[in-house]
Amino acid sequence: MARAASPIGAHVSAAGGLALVLPRAQAVGAETLQLFVANTRAWAHPKADPAGDEMFRATCPLPVFVHAPYLINFGSPSPDTLARSTLALAFSLRRAAAIGARGVVMHAGSAVLGSRWGEAVRQVREHVLPLIGDADGPLLLIEPTAGGGGSLACDAPSLAAYLDVLGRDERIGVCLDTCHLHAAGHDLTADGGVAAAMDALHAAAPGRLGLIHANDSLDECGSRRDRHQNVGRGTLGRRPFWELLHHPVTAGVAFVVETPGDEAGQAADIARLRRLRSAALAPAGPRGRSRRTGAAIRASQRAVAGPD
Repeated sequence: MARAASPIGAHVSAAGGLALVLPRAQAVGAETLQLFVANTRAWAHPKADPAGDEMFRATCPLPVFVHAPYLINFGSPSPDTLARSTLALAFSLRRAAAIGARGVVMHAGSAVLGSRWGEAVRQVREHVLPLIGDADGPLLLIEPTAGGGGSLACDAPSLAAYLDVLGRDERIGVCLDTCHLHAAGHDLTADGGVAAAMDALHAAAPGRLGLIHANDSLDECGSRRDRHQNVGRGTLGRRPFWELLHHPVTAGVAFVVETPGDEAGQAADIARLRRLRSAALAPAGPRGRSRRTGAAIRASQRAVAGPD
């Protein structure tokens, strides 16, 4: 049976309204898209536009994901932050449902102060679970962070513990960011590193992978720093992305780039990932021989090794 291909796309600006989102996505060759539905660095919510939301839902043929504001932190010791986070996530979930999004990405959060991981994750459970809609609504996709600043979930063990506290609710999935994973200590560049990381993460959250943020990194493995770079241009290089695109756990899972630069940079990253996606080994022919020609095999090797 053929492996389900992963759609590849980008985080797309919604500045100027939802009517501009699909043309922007199409301009960079996106097969899927992610967007913000509120100001990501402020608590204020935009004015409701039910007609615009319905029009987007009716006309956008691509799989859509919403990224919740970065300010949300249900692990915070501040009552004000908890209250504002509750309103912000509720808004993002409602808006995501209105536009037909498949999931809402939320950073796992931070304990902020000292050794309060248990208390902080219990706060996440207390405040988040009542907000999640029914099974037909968008999933809440928890994104493990890069590991700095009292991170509540950054690697496979902490993600497993985090989901355990949340009761492994069926409405909760996972979004993996390749830059975050590398920064948190999963060495995706080592021989077998991608397979080891995916095996560990699948064991921590079996069947819950809903989205991958395909970002290269400016920093080395274990840096705890979240600094994105264009695909194949950072410390990860291309090989880990090729391995991810062909790992069984990622079959059919959307890949979205959140990389630096303008639309031309996004288009280049998407094109690079699409070449890596197509650079797969063909099924073996009789006696285990590849059905691919030598030229096709060399083209696949160039796609993985670069340059372009």
